[in-house]
Amino acid sequence: MEKAFVPSSVEENLYRFWENQGLFTAQVESKKKPFSIILPPPNVNGDLHLGHAMFVFEDIMIRYRKLKGYETLWLPGLDHAGIETQFVFEKQLKKEGKSRFDFDRETLYKMIWDFTMANRKNIEIQLRKLGFALDWTKEKFTLDKDIIKIVYSTFKKLYDAGLIYRAKRLVNYCTHCGTSFSDLEVNYIDRVDPLYFMKYGPFTLATTRPETKFGDTALAVHPDDKRYKKWIGKEVEAEGLLGNFKIKVVADKTVDPKFGTGVIKVTPAHDFTDFEIGQRHHLEMKQVIGFDGRLNELTGPYKGMRVKEARKKIVEDLQKKGLMVKVKSDYSHRVGVCYRCGTTIEPLPLEQWYIKIKPLSAKALALVKNDEIDVHPKRFKKILVQILENYIDWNISRQIVWGIRIPAWKCGDCNEWTVTAGVTPPRCKKCHGSSLKQDPDTFDTWFSSAQWPFATLQTIPTSGVKSFFEYFYPTTVMETGYDILRAWVARMIMIGYFATEKVPFKNIYLHGLIRDKKGQKMSKSKENVINPLEKVQQFGADAWRASLVFGIKDGADVSLSDERIIGMRNFANKIWNIGRFIYLNKELRITNGELIRNTQSEIEKLQNEFKGVKKQYTKHMEAFQFSKALEEVYEFLWHRFADYYIEELKEGLKTGTIEVLKQLETIYTENLKMLHPFIPFVTEAVYKALNGEDKTILNERL
Repeated sequence: MEKAFVPSSVEENLYRFWENQGLFTAQVESKKKPFSIILPPPNVNGDLHLGHAMFVFEDIMIRYRKLKGYETLWLPGLDHAGIETQFVFEKQLKKEGKSRFDFDRETLYKMIWDFTMANRKNIEIQLRKLGFALDWTKEKFTLDKDIIKIVYSTFKKLYDAGLIYRAKRLVNYCTHCGTSFSDLEVNYIDRVDPLYFMKYGPFTLATTRPETKFGDTALAVHPDDKRYKKWIGKEVEAEGLLGNFKIKVVADKTVDPKFGTGVIKVTPAHDFTDFEIGQRHHLEMKQVIGFDGRLNELTGPYKGMRVKEARKKIVEDLQKKGLMVKVKSDYSHRVGVCYRCGTTIEPLPLEQWYIKIKPLSAKALALVKNDEIDVHPKRFKKILVQILENYIDWNISRQIVWGIRIPAWKCGDCNEWTVTAGVTPPRCKKCHGSSLKQDPDTFDTWFSSAQWPFATLQTIPTSGVKSFFEYFYPTTVMETGYDILRAWVARMIMIGYFATEKVPFKNIYLHGLIRDKKGQKMSKSKENVINPLEKVQQFGADAWRASLVFGIKDGADVSLSDERIIGMRNFANKIWNIGRFIYLNKELRITNGELIRNTQSEIEKLQNEFKGVKKQYTKHMEAFQFSKALEEVYEFLWHRFADYYIEELKEGLKTGTIEVLKQLETIYTENLKMLHPFIPFVTEAVYKALNGEDKTILNERL
């Protein structure tokens, strides 16, 4: 053994050994218990980011269960990441002086495909460098043809069950990205904007959006507001920028009498609350802002102006006409922005496909409440229950090219939609006409990823009596960050149970977010982002992996610093040094078999103490308490085994007692196996040095 452990000299070779030996390749093995995890698929639009390093928890579980004798499957995959990938690609086009509008649909799709395939190879290399025991023989991609076939089948099944409908409603629309989003893809930020008080016939009312006044189809007051009761149900005449007009006053309980003057303008085509008011009172919808973010022909001289430009000009013109009473400049409110580009979201009317959520969420809620799916840590169960109780219908249409195109065709003769499981219909299902045009939209990426656990397993070829799906499904664990519990995990439960009538996973394990050493969320703007592969190169994969687990409360955020990683690098070195000490003593070919009395007593004490440590370790591992399990072995190996027992038993080694060395090596090897899920490279390297280069810990049993 070399004097020092140098990670870069062993990591690549060890990973290649594991992979070449087929140690990560899962089989349908009826004599073994199955244990399966489907890797949350990284987005295929760039390198791995810091969050992907948290896959270490999945590797810990897979390696531990393999050592416990299970047949393990950790299935890798990549997500096409619809709007996110197209957004990244469009930024690249912009640098080249080009735009997505310069290409037809097929050409743009092919260009993005080539872009992602180059990234795909790089991501696979990065996952290997982190030591992840993934079964690369079964890797999947969300745009694989067999995956798309299942996504289509699920859509058709939902449609036939009456759970898919098409409706023209307000959507969250990003005029920069050119697509709608579900409510989960909108970020809300606190912002200070002017609050404009303007004359509206006999009233003065307050608004942050005077540019939408051309789309107003009513005024609303609270039904109990005594100030305005005499106006309810009547029409009032008002002066406007495009001439005088009449508008009706309605009463609605959603109006806050304390906001502004207690009177609000109702713009059903540009505000979600106003849309609901419009539905209740059968109001007309007048869209005055287009999907390009510009005012349209209904706004007269303001046509073609972008929202901010139009707002400024309209306020100036209202002031000139004496219709602006006052402006409060420091009004604080929450504003929705695009989660990708930060553009202010425009509520716009658009016909889209929706999933009727309540029947699905009700079943998912029962599964969680009845513990048919266990949540770890337990505190997240309450949050998941609240999420499922408050889910609203899901808009799954996206106005982008990159993704799975929706298998629905509109008849040019009768306007009826025909939905299939992916096959182009020859005729309209209603009038039997042949003038059919496919919906240009693609599915929301979350719709395909909600099917990921069953879609991946159903597409793995099998030659045995049992398929991979039958053997490994439901999967054992879904491990991911708590931040996508609503966006992904809840949806997997709902869609997975609908499609298979089984839970998609038996356990949910949620890890925290990685923050910098000051506890701040990492971001490029703060210049505090850590590249995981740079840290691997600097400190070794073992030190990096262990730093994400050691001393961290289950599910809590990790404040990461070089000091934490250095501490774990020191531990990896300690493991090596203990192994080297044993290795060098083995080389001395000790032959004396006699034990002195004090040595015998210390060995028995060591054996008993280790039994207690292993018992606690196993208890923590089975309870998904991985940090506690690592700490248990860390404390024992460093501070008891190395600092105390080796020192106490050195005399026995000096006198040539082979039994002392044998017992030290036995217990040390057990510690290597216990540490291997957390720190695979140094533990495997030492194990090979002690047992032979053709040996591996992964063939051992805990």
